[in-house]
Amino acid sequence: MSSTKNIAKNSLFLYSRMLLNMLVGLFTAGIVLNTLGITDYGIYNIVGGFVTMFSFLNSSMSSATQRFLSFDLGKNDREQLRKTFSTTVTIHFGIAFIIVLALETFGLWYINSKLNVPQERMSAVNIIFQFSVLSSFFSIIQVPYNAMITAHEKFNVYAYISFLEIALKLVILFLITHIDYDKLVLYSFLIFISSFIIRMIYRIYCRSNFPESRYSFYFDKAYFKTLLSFTGWNLFGNIAGIARGQGNNLLLNIFFGTVMNAAYGIAMQIQNLVTVFVSNFQTAVNPQIVKTYSNNEHEKTLFLIKESAKLSYFLMLIISLPILYNLNFILTLWLKEFPTYTLDFIYLSIVGVLIDTISNPLMMGARATGRIKYYQIVIGSLIFLCFPLSYFGLRFTKDPTIVFVIIIGINILSLGFRLYFLQKIMKLSAVSFLKDVLIKISLCTSVILIFQYLLYKELGVADSIISLLYLSGIITIVSIAVIYILGLSAKEIKFIKSLILKK
Repeated sequence: MSSTKNIAKNSLFLYSRMLLNMLVGLFTAGIVLNTLGITDYGIYNIVGGFVTMFSFLNSSMSSATQRFLSFDLGKNDREQLRKTFSTTVTIHFGIAFIIVLALETFGLWYINSKLNVPQERMSAVNIIFQFSVLSSFFSIIQVPYNAMITAHEKFNVYAYISFLEIALKLVILFLITHIDYDKLVLYSFLIFISSFIIRMIYRIYCRSNFPESRYSFYFDKAYFKTLLSFTGWNLFGNIAGIARGQGNNLLLNIFFGTVMNAAYGIAMQIQNLVTVFVSNFQTAVNPQIVKTYSNNEHEKTLFLIKESAKLSYFLMLIISLPILYNLNFILTLWLKEFPTYTLDFIYLSIVGVLIDTISNPLMMGARATGRIKYYQIVIGSLIFLCFPLSYFGLRFTKDPTIVFVIIIGINILSLGFRLYFLQKIMKLSAVSFLKDVLIKISLCTSVILIFQYLLYKELGVADSIISLLYLSGIITIVSIAVIYILGLSAKEIKFIKSLILKK
């Protein structure tokens, strides 16, 4: 119950942060798109996405850092925690140097030789590329500090700092609309400054509150090898994830140009908006999965994995369905004009991440064991297939939506293999997961979609803010009722009731 209360409390902190950022983000995104224009918005998206592709090494080490810090805290080994932190800081500085070197050589060549952007915007492209490289450098060396906050489950810090993030976003919005300068360059510079300030604040907080986060050079060959071994097997999975996400963005640029990148960027914003609800919940659960495993609480670990998978899916379903039902009106209200294929991209991307939402707790369970060699080889290979399959799909169909259709198919296959590996390395019953999670998820989704179809036949879609609120309210209430009746066990209902009454 103590860990469950921590998850609930931390979820509340994370959701308060998310709601604040979401409201301001929605308000500013439409103005940014209209201020920059579709072409410049597409340029910003493709350049930033290209730099992100080089973060695969950092992403791998970030997962390892989070896992090992949480593991040390679960064992209450403060001395080892200090050593782990210092070792990861050293490694991250090395990663930052390698990535910056790669970006300033191969990356710079690709940006100037291969990127499909209007020639008259190449000077701006090179400037925002350098800001993106700088931002990437500081983001990499910041990872151990953010991992330390998450491992200690001090999620209230994220909520408090969000007020400053919101203020900075509004300042950026004011400046780009009132300063007569190249809007794309100005926006890139201001985003970099904002992110740098936020990262420094997190670092100062860690050094002030966690004595073990004070860096001192430490090198233990055996432990260094353990960290890099975990990272090495995690690396392939992260390369595959980057190829699936930003690789597809590059393919869209090659085949269709920056306008399609703008559509992709809008779709990713909506996807991130929806998934942030779930990621905040899973961020609160993940340290508990690692800590219970490190304490040999096997049954509790399996319970957290199953409950996290089911509740994460339901949470995302409740959030996404009203948005998808009224998507055309929402985009028109939000952006006024948007590129072709934006609607299709959003529909398909949400379906893909709904499936991935179920997989994420399984992935965290595998990482908690540290036995990820064969898991990453198989799952990483499947995910990596998205990139070559998307290339051939685009080449032969000339239909940009094919990249999302391929992602959905691969996500379904990956879920099956993740469940297989968890059964092998953690004794998670596939039959139990199917009965308690997948069947209930499928049943609830089918009933809600049938209701939405009948609602559409009867009332149509939103054409005003009043009808948007009305229809969204009906869909949300019905979704919650269906999930409550068909998706939750008596034990889960009892716990949720007691939690609400207590709060």
